[in-house]
Amino acid sequence: MSGLLIRPRIRPRVAVVLVYTAAMCMNGLDSTIVNPALYTIAGDFGRPLSAANTVETAFLVALAVGLPVAGWLGDRFGTKRVFLGALTAFTIASAVCGLAPDLNTLVVARAVQGLAGGLLTPVGMTLLFRAFPPHERMKLAKVLIVPTALMPALGPPLGGLLTEHLSWHWLFFVNVPIGTAAVLLGVFGLREHVEGPEGKFDVLGFWLATPALGLLTYALGFGPSQGWTRPAVAVSAALGSVLLVAAVLHQVRAKTPLLRLRLLADRVYGSASALAGVTAAGLMGVLFVFPLLYQASLGASALDAGLSVFPEAVGLMLASQVVDRLLPKLGPRLLTVPALLVAAAVFATLAIPGVAENAWTVRGLMFLIGLVLGTAVLTVQISGFESIGPADMGQAMGLFQIVRTLGGALGIAACAAVIGGGHVTEAAADPGPYRTAVWVTAALVAAGALIALRLPREAPQPPPFDDEEAPPRGEDLAAGEARAVKG
Repeated sequence: MSGLLIRPRIRPRVAVVLVYTAAMCMNGLDSTIVNPALYTIAGDFGRPLSAANTVETAFLVALAVGLPVAGWLGDRFGTKRVFLGALTAFTIASAVCGLAPDLNTLVVARAVQGLAGGLLTPVGMTLLFRAFPPHERMKLAKVLIVPTALMPALGPPLGGLLTEHLSWHWLFFVNVPIGTAAVLLGVFGLREHVEGPEGKFDVLGFWLATPALGLLTYALGFGPSQGWTRPAVAVSAALGSVLLVAAVLHQVRAKTPLLRLRLLADRVYGSASALAGVTAAGLMGVLFVFPLLYQASLGASALDAGLSVFPEAVGLMLASQVVDRLLPKLGPRLLTVPALLVAAAVFATLAIPGVAENAWTVRGLMFLIGLVLGTAVLTVQISGFESIGPADMGQAMGLFQIVRTLGGALGIAACAAVIGGGHVTEAAADPGPYRTAVWVTAALVAAGALIALRLPREAPQPPPFDDEEAPPRGEDLAAGEARAVKG
């Protein structure tokens, strides 16, 4: 009886927003919060820092491994069931991380966190976009920006604060009450949606795509710091590339592929996905290389360099207030192309000699990057799925996240290759290579403006009759019951 009393009081779309935001904040925060604590973790367990780095390696590789199967799992077993299952696993793994008695336990639990996180993002966005028809998604800018911008930016300072004043265990314990509350809210507030994918599970596609993404993520993430010729990195890069090519060829030919690459043929969605990869490469690249340039130019500390890019997150937050107002008036193309061109100009300005030496100029430019590039990124993310129907939403989200993840990793790797490894030493008095790397990121963002010309001119329009309380398109919400399973 209690479930019957509680459930009607939770508006489904409100529940989707709250549960999605909570889960994505946990996931976004955990992608960066552990970095400042690695020295402490290594010391507590009596292990070298190189061993403690496997804590992050396990998370990043497992996250990439989870992406290819996210869309299929959501369609097969239901987005609510898969999302809440992944969120439960993430929460339990967080508790195990906090209680870990040794480094091996921490690494395994961190890998479970990463695997669950790889499912959370695409399945969570599928829930969100199925709950809001295209013309209402402009309202989601304020929701999407919090986990994607603010949480990763808050990770390092919050991680340092908790480690210094409490202990590194609390980096993971903070997830437990938030995750528990989100799961309970999701159980009563979310509605199920099962597409029931046709055909059998693509076993060959799974064994090609999954290790390909894991190996490439490992190589791109650790090649710059460990050296591209190190056997583990070189083998991962070569084998991952071969498997990725084989996976693409198989997915294109398969009748029921694990990843529907044919969705990329859609003009709007394909352009949005390409833009996601290019802008992620530019943004992640500049956030990686500019703190190094800042240290090389000013001799600043690592903490000061990290804080120098924090205004970018503030600009992104403001962008979320801008997009939902300008997108209906200007349309995706007219809003995105100028924003990307301005962002490329700002990136290039950071590379001009003398600019990095002025702390307040740097902060202002970083804020501007967040504002203009954030406007473009949010516009693409909101409008890029206009032509994707509910039946393909899960697959489209998974593919979109894969492209964006690989784009960000490639951007960092490209910058690291230009600067020769990505480390600032006492001998690195010449900031020239770092400025060159920043120019590379500016060129990537400028190239994105050409792709943005393929975006539609007009913003998504409401149907002839618009009911704010209408159920999401493609779902049967009659009588407060979950959508019937197909088949």
